[in-house]
Amino acid sequence: MVSTYLPAFLMLAVATLFAVAIFTLTSVLGTKHMTAEKAIPYESGSDSDGANHIRLSVKFYLTAILFVVFDIEAVFLYPWAATFRQLGWFGLMEMFAFIISLVITLVYAVKKGALEWEK
Repeated sequence: MVSTYLPAFLMLAVATLFAVAIFTLTSVLGTKHMTAEKAIPYESGSDSDGANHIRLSVKFYLTAILFVVFDIEAVFLYPWAATFRQLGWFGLMEMFAFIISLVITLVYAVKKGALEWEK
């Protein structure tokens, strides 16, 4: 059984070792000449004019969370579609229950105004 998972563990160990080595080497060998000019925030090569004190609306975060939830739904739909014939009627009914729960969630979010941007 160990030989089955050995390549995955080896790859994980090599990737971890490589990441630690890169972070260590950049901090040890990298230059540390931080100046006031380098510490100024900029966006796309131009100076930032401000608005860093303005707080984002909760609607922004709520929309982002809803996007993630419904994006994860697609992750669950793909394996079901790939094994549709093997799952039979039970798999079909389970997926209908899953989709119905997602539709109920979406209807709830729309009725609560979670997807509207105006105040």
